Amino acid sequence: MSGARTRAGYGWGMTPAQCRAARGLLNWTQKDLARRSGVTINSIRTFEAGKTTPIRNNMAALVGALEQSGAMLVPEDDGAGPGVRLRKGAVA
Repeated sequence: MSGARTRAGYGWGMTPAQCRAARGLLNWTQKDLARRSGVTINSIRTFEAGKTTPIRNNMAALVGALEQSGAMLVPEDDGAGPGVRLRKGAVA
C-alpha cells in the first residue's frame, strides 16, 4: 500500500474529500462505492464525514474500486492540496 501513501498524501490511502470528489466524478453514490468495494456504507459514511479512518484493507478496497473505475488520486504537491481527476478515456 506504500504506493497509495505516496499518491494520496493522507497516511496510506486518500483523504475524505478525495473520496467524495472521486465518487462525484464517477457519478457514484456511497451505496455504489460500497457495492463495488465491499466496504460497508457506514464505514464510507463515517470516513467521508471525517469521523474515522478505514482500516488498511478497507482503504485499499476503496482506493482500488475508485482507481479501477477511472479515478486518479493526485498527491499533495508544493502548495497544492491533494485532489482527484479522471483517467483519460474513463467513462463517468
